[in-house]
Amino acid sequence: MPDAIKAANYIQQLDDSRCEENWDAVPELVRKVRKHAPDRTCLTLTAEIELAITRACQKAAPQDSDRPSTAGGPAVGIEVASHIPNLITAIENETQHPEESFQAKVCLGWLHWVMKDYPVALVRLPKNFDLEYPQCDNLDTLSEWTKVCALKSTYLRANCLARDGQRDMAMGAFAAALPSLSSVWTTKSARHQLRYWAELFLTEYCMLASQAIRENDELLSDPNCLASFRTWSKYWDSAKGQPLAGGYGFQGSVPRRQVWSEYYHVLSELLQRDLPFPTGYSEPSNDSSARSQLRAELKRVEIIFQGLLYTETKFPRADEQRTEVEQFVDRVMQNWIILNGHGWKEQDLGKGGRDTLSHGTLDTLYGAATKTYHSTSVLRHLFTVHLAVAEFDLAFAAFGSYLDIIKKGKARVAKTGHPEPALDDDATMLETISACIAALCRFGGRDAAEKAYHLGLQLENLLERLANGELSAEENLNAAKDGHLVLTAAESLHPRALALTYQAAGLANAQWARMTYDSESRTHFQQKAVHCLSKSLSPELGLGVDVRGVFALGTLLAEQRNLHYAINLVKTALLEDVDIDDSRELYRGPCWRERSLIPLWHLLALMLSAQQDYVMAARACEGAMEQFKDPFILFGTRSLNGGYQSEHLNEVGVEDGGYSSNGIVDEMDDFEKESLLEIKMTQLAILELVEGPTVAVNASSELLTLFTRLFGDLDQKVELTKPEPPRTAVTAVTKEQNRNRRASVFGSRSVRSGRGMRQSIFGSHDKNLTGIPPVPQTPGAPAIQVTNDENAQSKRKSHSLSRSGSGRRHSLRRKSRSGSVGVTEAPPPMPVNGSLADYAGKDGAAVAAPHVEEPSTDMVQRVDSFDSNEEYNDGEASVLAEVSGSLLPVIHFSQEHSKRKRKAILIKVWLTIAGFYRRAGLVADAQQACTEAQNIVLALEAEILNDTTGDVSLREADWGETKSTEELYADVWAEKGYLSVECGKPYEARADFETALTHFPDHAAAIVGLSDILLDIYSEKLLPPPVVPSFNLEESILGDISAPLQAASKFPQLPSQPLGLGTRKVESKVEKEEENLENDMAALKLKSTPNGTPDLPPPHKATSLPLHDRLAARDRAYGLLSGLTKLGTGWNNSEAWFALARAYEESGQVDKAKGALWWCVELEDGRGAREWTCVDAGGYVL
Repeated sequence: MPDAIKAANYIQQLDDSRCEENWDAVPELVRKVRKHAPDRTCLTLTAEIELAITRACQKAAPQDSDRPSTAGGPAVGIEVASHIPNLITAIENETQHPEESFQAKVCLGWLHWVMKDYPVALVRLPKNFDLEYPQCDNLDTLSEWTKVCALKSTYLRANCLARDGQRDMAMGAFAAALPSLSSVWTTKSARHQLRYWAELFLTEYCMLASQAIRENDELLSDPNCLASFRTWSKYWDSAKGQPLAGGYGFQGSVPRRQVWSEYYHVLSELLQRDLPFPTGYSEPSNDSSARSQLRAELKRVEIIFQGLLYTETKFPRADEQRTEVEQFVDRVMQNWIILNGHGWKEQDLGKGGRDTLSHGTLDTLYGAATKTYHSTSVLRHLFTVHLAVAEFDLAFAAFGSYLDIIKKGKARVAKTGHPEPALDDDATMLETISACIAALCRFGGRDAAEKAYHLGLQLENLLERLANGELSAEENLNAAKDGHLVLTAAESLHPRALALTYQAAGLANAQWARMTYDSESRTHFQQKAVHCLSKSLSPELGLGVDVRGVFALGTLLAEQRNLHYAINLVKTALLEDVDIDDSRELYRGPCWRERSLIPLWHLLALMLSAQQDYVMAARACEGAMEQFKDPFILFGTRSLNGGYQSEHLNEVGVEDGGYSSNGIVDEMDDFEKESLLEIKMTQLAILELVEGPTVAVNASSELLTLFTRLFGDLDQKVELTKPEPPRTAVTAVTKEQNRNRRASVFGSRSVRSGRGMRQSIFGSHDKNLTGIPPVPQTPGAPAIQVTNDENAQSKRKSHSLSRSGSGRRHSLRRKSRSGSVGVTEAPPPMPVNGSLADYAGKDGAAVAAPHVEEPSTDMVQRVDSFDSNEEYNDGEASVLAEVSGSLLPVIHFSQEHSKRKRKAILIKVWLTIAGFYRRAGLVADAQQACTEAQNIVLALEAEILNDTTGDVSLREADWGETKSTEELYADVWAEKGYLSVECGKPYEARADFETALTHFPDHAAAIVGLSDILLDIYSEKLLPPPVVPSFNLEESILGDISAPLQAASKFPQLPSQPLGLGTRKVESKVEKEEENLENDMAALKLKSTPNGTPDLPPPHKATSLPLHDRLAARDRAYGLLSGLTKLGTGWNNSEAWFALARAYEESGQVDKAKGALWWCVELEDGRGAREWTCVDAGGYVL
């Protein structure tokens, strides 16, 4: 007899059994429901058909193998098909219970679907419950089984549409159901069937969305493009504590980690394309910026997918590949390159910034190494990321393993002929080796240069075999047996990879030529470097006007005094017109083209100054700044906060609004900032050549101002050692004072009382020339304010200078280039297809200048206009040809390393200022500048000595540092020595130079200065100081040095004609001196005591040094100079060669003196305003 209470109870049990997948209890519950509720025919018939479909699907295997099925395959032999009419009738008769009618419709559509009758199933399946039965107001009151049927209906409809090729409509069906089913994804009490069909729903939706995005990138701009994946993430979070960690969700479905893989792929595409962050279905976040939210979501998905992938992947056998792991690692590295680049700021990366980012990537890579066998891609990425975090030892260890594995793998392929997909292709291998060579040359010392040279030899061998066509299998096998690199598909090698290989070989040879001790082979290495670098820029290789290759080749040619070809090369690169690729800004940061050109502008300025074209050299320095169009683009507006406003803002009427913004310099690394500072030093050096050292002194404070703006306050305060108040206090800028009366950094009155100063060619008071807006002084910073006047707002005046101006500091530089010596002739064309060994030459002859491609007519016209004295149009010269992808990652050094490097730069600034003071005769100020530099060196030494890691040494420069602490000490003492010479204290100078050499034995300036003093001692120009001080205080040792100079007149004078080029009369003088020297030696032998020592007069009666001491001084000078001129740092040092020529002459070796002097003339003829090594701290590598 029907019982309503029992019927309701059994109906609830029937729903619970279906939700819990307890299908065995369904038949009995259906019987009881029919007994106590005979009017619920639709419910009972639906339950029976669902039971039959489920059991049929469990027995049948998936049949549809052409695509991943997201449910069990269609059932076979379903016996309930005959019940379809009865079910349709039941649905039509059901009017009291809309949920049961909805469940029956879904069951009917499901039945047609498993029978592969997809069009009919699409017609039978209902849409969402809220659309079918709008009279139901509260959908949350629906039973759980009704929600299961809603998920099932949406999934089956979308599946039928997708099978029919209507993917967009299928995705629309999924998207329409998401809002009404939002409670399904977050409930934690869901039972088996709800989770089963929810996973089917989301898996199909995510895979369809991913497929659509892969085929149509424009979908990424949709704010709801991540709706499916974010819903999947909510579903995953709600399943914590339940068995949902990876694996397959159901029979025939895709792995759960593949959904996360597609999610990670879509987020990666958003990152790499720099698209707007999609906000649809996103969780509330505390992150302020969209980039921070994207980074957080990307990291979360990466962690989940990585955990699933590494957990479900076993270590492979030697013949197995783990392609999925390597693809994941490649995707991680692509994202890392963007996040680690200049386009993303530190605050966008979350807690820890780039350091946490890179070390997290390293953890991912080391985890991948445990799931792969000798994966070359993993080792290559380890090399790159270790390099980015400045862990150079680990980076090069990873590269060593990479090179061993890749060489053995290529050898196996050459032997067996069977390709190995896990090996990097030929282009990737060559680019990785090129990157290693670039890193070794840029950041390492001599040992690193030697490693780069040996890698370069392997590349040269490979290039030579390529040029000779030795690419057969037998030739590759023989080369592999000899340990050489081989290519497995040389015929398909991309020209860009070949160009980078030539470039790397050239860089290795150029760097080794600078570092080697073998002076006889230096020309050979330079010659090969010029050839390889020239070849890398050839049009057939397609690299174009690459800034790295142009810079390296231009610097190398400039060092060899081939200025004509170097200038043409650099100008062609600067004036090349290209299309701007804005997509590179995401990695390289804002104004990346202009920033990459700064070293080229600096190199051009030095080469023009070597040709004594100082006006154009000055404009080249300005061009490096003016290419940014506005100085506030480069330096920002930080100066507006302190109440100080620059002249530029005064002129255009901009008022202080209490705001500040960063400039491009705030996005630069320390190497780029140092390049800007070096350009300013070159500006002042050219100013000194033209206007004299006094004018350079007045402008030297700009160095400290610029340093403070670039690097901030290093907590190095400027303090005077004098007890009385300083004569110059740090003053504010006042418009009433005359700029031509600007004080020096320490305010010497001798500057103010000096002669009137001519206006500088730079017009350092002019905004258009300096390009650097003044900044307010930071308390405690080593920057000193200078005065200003009303004339600062006047317009710039043009100045044309004669190339034979009196401001030239190189005495051997000739005023006319029409003489027979040093005339530049067109060299023979450079071979580009021959052997490197053949081109290098066997006799070590002088290096020939390369054959530079002649620019087009339009290019020649633009270069000619640049050479003219007209105003330079910066709109033409600020564009460079498209730069290829960077070989090296953005490297971030530790804070301790950056602090040490910045202190070293500040030491160089102070010593440069001290040199200006010394040459201007301001001895006291020069001494104080030296003291400031020495204090910084002492602080740097204390910091290194207190270092507990043991990674830093006083004598060896660390990775990325140009000088060690001992060499910085030597710089300070050498400058002190020259200051003592300027004060007329040669013996104090000698002690200073000796101290410098105890710190760094190969210090060029100290060797030259000491050698000059030693040769003066030998020639008795410099007499020993009296042992007993004179009673006349005016003639004391410290007060007057005129007596030694007068006494020197008793000895033979130097010839008035050019040294080493004298007539027979000079030679007779030399012969006479040798004869006198022999007579003196004979006299010494006669006066010797019985034990063989000369009978010397008492010290207080001696008027000259003993001959043996003089000879020792001369020989020591010769030894120091001979060693220096054989080093890579001194082979083109004209001062060293001039001093060596004098040593030769004093020794009677006239022919050698002539040769040294002629070489000195050649060096001086092409010498720039500063040394060539100042262009870039990384040597030949940008």
